[in-house]
Amino acid sequence: MDERRQNFRRRISRTWEAAQLWILFAFGLLGTVLALSLSSFENGSAVALQAGDVAAQDVLAPHELSYESEVLTDQARTAAEQAVADIYDPPDSAIARLQLQRLTAALDFVSALRADESATAEDRLRELLSMQNPQLDAQEARGILDLPNSRWEAVRIESLSVLEQVMRGEIREDRVDEASRGIRTLVSFGMAEPQAQIVEDLVRAFVVANALFNEEHTTLARLQAREAVAPVTQSFAPGQTIVARGDPVSLVDLEELAAFNLLEPPNRIQDLAALTLLVLALGSAVALFAYRVHPEMLRNLRVSWVTSGLFVLTSLGLGYSLTGQSVLPYFFPAATLPMLLAILVGPGMGVMSAMVLGALAGYLGLRGLEIALYIMLSGALGALAIGRAERLGVFAWSGLVASLAAVAVVVIFRIPDPAADIWEKARVLGGGLTTGILSAGLTFGVLLIIGSTLRITTNIQLIELSRPDHPLLQLLLRAAPGTYQHSLQVANLAEQAARAIDANALLMRVGCLFHDVGKTERPQFFIENQMSGQNIHEQMDPATSASMIIAHVTDGMDLSRKHRLPRVIADFISEHHGTMRTEYQYHLARKAAGDDPDSVDPRDFTYPGPRPRSRETAILMLADGVEAKIRAETPEDEASLDEAVAWVIEDRLSKKQLARTELTLKNLDTIRRSFVKTLRSIYHPRIRYPAASEAREISKPAESELKDTQPVATVKPEEV
Repeated sequence: MDERRQNFRRRISRTWEAAQLWILFAFGLLGTVLALSLSSFENGSAVALQAGDVAAQDVLAPHELSYESEVLTDQARTAAEQAVADIYDPPDSAIARLQLQRLTAALDFVSALRADESATAEDRLRELLSMQNPQLDAQEARGILDLPNSRWEAVRIESLSVLEQVMRGEIREDRVDEASRGIRTLVSFGMAEPQAQIVEDLVRAFVVANALFNEEHTTLARLQAREAVAPVTQSFAPGQTIVARGDPVSLVDLEELAAFNLLEPPNRIQDLAALTLLVLALGSAVALFAYRVHPEMLRNLRVSWVTSGLFVLTSLGLGYSLTGQSVLPYFFPAATLPMLLAILVGPGMGVMSAMVLGALAGYLGLRGLEIALYIMLSGALGALAIGRAERLGVFAWSGLVASLAAVAVVVIFRIPDPAADIWEKARVLGGGLTTGILSAGLTFGVLLIIGSTLRITTNIQLIELSRPDHPLLQLLLRAAPGTYQHSLQVANLAEQAARAIDANALLMRVGCLFHDVGKTERPQFFIENQMSGQNIHEQMDPATSASMIIAHVTDGMDLSRKHRLPRVIADFISEHHGTMRTEYQYHLARKAAGDDPDSVDPRDFTYPGPRPRSRETAILMLADGVEAKIRAETPEDEASLDEAVAWVIEDRLSKKQLARTELTLKNLDTIRRSFVKTLRSIYHPRIRYPAASEAREISKPAESELKDTQPVATVKPEEV
């Protein structure tokens, strides 16, 4: 009955979580559409006519006008570009020499095979047929082997001569077959037909292109041809017909209508519908990306709500910055959202948000492609540069990278623009230099607000938590110094393993530092805090002993709530033992009960769990077990280290403690190798010094020897 009730509650919980995600998705979509629709659609107006429509009436020019036609100019330039033929490099003599060398090697192989009297005829035939270049059929191979030596030598010399003649000419990539067809005409007429056929077959296999297509020169020539075409100017006199009644409307006609501002006023309903469809498509892409790549984001509803809210606020600012023809869009800190999401979720989500913002800006902005690339590149590079923001200096670096990306787009698009004056170019460049710095500063400020008010763990908080003067770490150091040292060892092991599989190394280290804080309540019950020969568990029954050990998990959770540790850190405390048993006490209890399994309740010896639910807590479980096993067994060589580490990993796998994590077998192998590498540096061979009684028996060295001898400090294995 209790199990049914728990299953029902779990279904209700999952249903409610799914409903919240759908509510969140709807909020993000509607909020973004509303935020963008509050700004006017200066650039996205519908037109009265579209390309291919038939004009219902004559449209006349209201006044005199001359303008440069981009459509006609592009058509003229495209035609000039297409008129340039492909450019090929001159024949490369090195290719011809290489092919001659290859043919010579093949012919030498055949000659050696023919001269090999120790091989049977069948062996020589089989060896000849096994050649990869040229590939001969059985008839050709027999013909070559049956030739008298004089005729074979003539074939050999003629083959080299013919290939040299063929390769002297220009052979392009698309004319190799044509060159191969001309081989027969180059073979000496004095050679018999069968031998001439053999020459042709041998040479054909080595004919390759020696004049390669030069893409760079061709592209440059076409670019020069394109740039040589002057802009096409269209001029109209007042009353001149732009579009005649009954004529189909072309792209040139639409450009002319736009030049006279004769397009139909924007249809707000249509614009809103188009914007809604665009936001729906982009929002669905973001949601699917999060579902596939960052499922942990969807499990953390607080982060999901913050992400949705940030999208809405950024869209509101973006929409207002894009109104009019000012330079305001270039000063908008569009890289803020990608940087924030890169820190909160991952670099992939940061890049994805930059693509979405760029698409929206390209749709709404007056200079669509330019502003889209401006926002996409600055946001994406800023997100990739900031990473997880494990150091404060990375904010300045990512801001600089975002600014450089923005400036590059401005230089590409705006600097060569003859219609822009020097003042406009300077302002846009200033915007590019400023936007990344503004984004980085705003990212840092928003992170502080999010971390303090919404209780979302950020790397800035993790950096603060990792400080040794944290009250809970100080309590651990004073009350359980052995456990503190154990936590440092585990942190070193786990951090290196996390870096090896690209997990969150900073979160890994901080979680390891706090995972055993519950031992501060009863430090004497744990061996790392006991004096040698004073094991308090020997005076207790197995069940009580196990309960004291297991209690450090619940005690740690109580301390985490008392000290307001983030939930993600508390997970390290509750999950680092999963649902494992205290095997030593359990077996003692069963032995005391006469190995009667019904007389001992395994639940009394089992940690409350849950099992690890993230890669980081799973690594902690493995590192904690490895450190304890290595400390107990003190392996003497690397093979023993590797065996001990592998045993711990296999043990956790066999007990299904890693079933709820995303660790792959490749990850586990990488973690194993990282553990062994780190432990090898700790448990390297050390000099064994003699005891005091042995030292007195060693003769005192001469004073001259002492001058050349330096003492070597060492640490005994049990002191590590």
